[in-house]
Amino acid sequence: MASTFLFQSSPAILDKSEWVKGQTLRQPSVSVVRFSPGAPSALTVRASYADELVKTAKTVASPGRGILAMDESNATCGKRLASIGLENTEANRQAYRTLLVTPPGLGNYISGAILFEETLYQSTVDGKKIVDILVEQGIVPGIKVDKGLVPLTGSNDESWRTVVSIPNGPTALAVKEAAWGLARYAAISQDNGLVPIVEPEILLDGEHGIDRTFEVAKQVWAEVFFYLAQNNVLFEGILLKPSMVTPGADCKERATPQQVEATLNLNAMNQSPNPWHVSFSYARALQNTCLKTWGGRPENVKAAQDALLLRASANSLAQLGKYTGEGESEEAKKGMFVKGYVY
Repeated sequence: MASTFLFQSSPAILDKSEWVKGQTLRQPSVSVVRFSPGAPSALTVRASYADELVKTAKTVASPGRGILAMDESNATCGKRLASIGLENTEANRQAYRTLLVTPPGLGNYISGAILFEETLYQSTVDGKKIVDILVEQGIVPGIKVDKGLVPLTGSNDESWRTVVSIPNGPTALAVKEAAWGLARYAAISQDNGLVPIVEPEILLDGEHGIDRTFEVAKQVWAEVFFYLAQNNVLFEGILLKPSMVTPGADCKERATPQQVEATLNLNAMNQSPNPWHVSFSYARALQNTCLKTWGGRPENVKAAQDALLLRASANSLAQLGKYTGEGESEEAKKGMFVKGYVY
């Protein structure tokens, strides 16, 4: 996905007494640094919106709910529309986005929605602001703020914007640049009363096994939280969106669940208690069956919205660790990975 923040957000001063310090990729260890409570610390958090940031984060992380990522750029949205034979026009994008935000009861399963800039100011086909529709459903609207990938000079053909490629290294430069960029973005967001979605994204491309993915993930996460702490980011006022730890898409040895499908993996992670709220922020995993059911035909809107609600309900159950797959279509069970996807 991308750098994103959620809207909403009383003066407060909070102290952070520990963080995880990330090392380079050649040093697999991490360190935990502690300060005595009375010692002066550069980690003092001065977030003017602290109370509201925490409240918003907790709203999004409410039991049985997750995030609908509908922040595709107009060009990417056009590719989705082309798959069902529709031209990439504003009217068609508006019709599709209207379909996504107006199912009755969507807020029972969805707590936040990430929008593209056009969508933020867009109305439904009936003339009602999309943001207002979401708020009425109890869904916190957010906005994608990055402008896409940028080549990272001096790296191994890697890109800046927090996307880490395992086949391309990843180089220590790429990891550090991703972590620092995320930390600055998070600090700026919070300073303006917005909850940042911190996404250290590790691409699925590659033939590596799950152990290699986990090794890189630990390094990236440690680096990210080290720099978040250095930038005085309020941890309770962010949402962390890490990539799932799975084998590379081309790896011959698959991990369980045997079928690497987002809902099944989410359900597996919630089979036992977690120290944190573990939920979902999905785009294709929620939208695919809805889009294909709709097909651009007005008479299919109800069926398409029912398909979206079914997928949202399934992921709600997975967040609670109660998903069984019962009643799912074969289309919904297909993997969502797109090889060489350009973000």
